[in-house]
Amino acid sequence: MDPDTSIGGAQQRFPATNHSAIVAVRSEDNEVRQRAFETILESYWKPVYKYVRFKWHATNEDAKDLTQGFFANALEKNYFAAYDAQKARFQTYLRTCLDGFVANLRKGEDRFKRGGGFDHFSLDFVSAEEEISLQLPAVDLNPEDFFYREWVRHLFSTAVATLRKRLDDSGKSVHFKLFECYDLGTSEGETKPSYASLASDFALDTSTVNNYLAATRREFRKVVLEKLREITATDEEFRREARSLLGVELR
Repeated sequence: MDPDTSIGGAQQRFPATNHSAIVAVRSEDNEVRQRAFETILESYWKPVYKYVRFKWHATNEDAKDLTQGFFANALEKNYFAAYDAQKARFQTYLRTCLDGFVANLRKGEDRFKRGGGFDHFSLDFVSAEEEISLQLPAVDLNPEDFFYREWVRHLFSTAVATLRKRLDDSGKSVHFKLFECYDLGTSEGETKPSYASLASDFALDTSTVNNYLAATRREFRKVVLEKLREITATDEEFRREARSLLGVELR
């Protein structure tokens, strides 16, 4: 079987060079720390917002302030530099910091005011709220599993957006459209369009459809792994998440 017929693909070899924002956030260089923080913010703000809505039953307006306030405090006090990969996963550490932040604010609720001046970051809360409204109630998930699910959802969403831009910028928009129709456009259990029907729709032959999809899946895996590398602290964690999310064993 062709290893590129699925998004996961076969065993892959990827460089283990460390481009981790989790590590870089401890840098003595302020610019390096700032870029690392921005990467963590981009990767985690939406799961944080949804988690606050889910676990802490916050209104959307309060959840906005709590999300902004948490990351503002994390930046000011450099929360993430204290993370120790030997003690816990970064997600666990972040959630612990977040729960402590929200709990402390709730204890002094008379001092927590909606609007709170927490407007440090430009975050698309409208899209986050729209996603919540479209999702089924997560009654079967505990808060930890809910947070992980939303982190995965956000990771893949940002990877798809990056893939789209890369392919558009390189004149390969048809590659992405095929990928969107075949790999992204159907839900689990639904019948995918045939290569023949895609070939007809895009005025291509079936072998070209196959080649375009295979190339795009390889590029998508590359994007996902790049993003994983940025937000994992160790090679072990990186390989574990790659195995979990893509089913690939990295050599």
